[in-house]
Amino acid sequence: MNHPFDAAVSLRATGPGAWQGATSPAYANMVGPYGGITAATLVQAILQHPDRLGEPLSLTVNFAAAVADGAFEVHAHPVRTNRSTQHWSVSLMQQDEVVVTATAITAARRTTWSVDDAPQPQVLSAAALSRRPEAPVPWIERYDIRFAKGSLPRHWDGAENPAGTTLWVRDEPPRALDFASLTAMSDVFFPRIWLRRATRVPAGTVSMTVYFHAGSADLAAVGEGWLLAECGASAFRNGFSDQQAHLWDAEGRLLVTTHQVVYYKE
Repeated sequence: MNHPFDAAVSLRATGPGAWQGATSPAYANMVGPYGGITAATLVQAILQHPDRLGEPLSLTVNFAAAVADGAFEVHAHPVRTNRSTQHWSVSLMQQDEVVVTATAITAARRTTWSVDDAPQPQVLSAAALSRRPEAPVPWIERYDIRFAKGSLPRHWDGAENPAGTTLWVRDEPPRALDFASLTAMSDVFFPRIWLRRATRVPAGTVSMTVYFHAGSADLAAVGEGWLLAECGASAFRNGFSDQQAHLWDAEGRLLVTTHQVVYYKE
């Protein structure tokens, strides 16, 4: 049987640059599917395109409307191809309406001088931490998440707390890492306002960007291993907040950085 993730991002080609897919109950969120699985599906479409150059370098996904449970169409087209980079326009449609838009860049990387300037935080190993027992929505069941710090509040009492989180994560059941699953894992964090205010206000991602620092060989080296992720926020203002995160492999190699703007409702 396919891994639940592979089933969720499965696409059937229907024409040049066009695919059909469907949401998966395994990755359901409070309303519609988990945003990370939607972003991963768009990456999957790019990866399947016969004219693709190179590997994912960046992805920006704009959630124009809530994705409804059921069938959808994905359209992915390279709008310009240069010698080493390729620029993409991607959309997800339901009922003949665009609900998600995205832009992406793929690139043919070449070996150069390289260094990571964002050091991996020093925390207990995943083996030394317990798996989070709560699963208020189905998509959380699809990940083994172990918090080193910054779990959800024990008491939803409106007390103000730091908005930072550090956690270990991998697919559940374990699955070899690839660009699609790495994209999804870049969105495993609860809304920062829930931690900052210990209040369950409605919140959702408006736009997310993922920058891929790793190539396919780096992801293959991770295999089914753990990723260490650190997430925080800079400001909460007038119904919107930001979110920044880094994800490293267990050896300390930075795989992605990601940024979001999130809507919250009073």
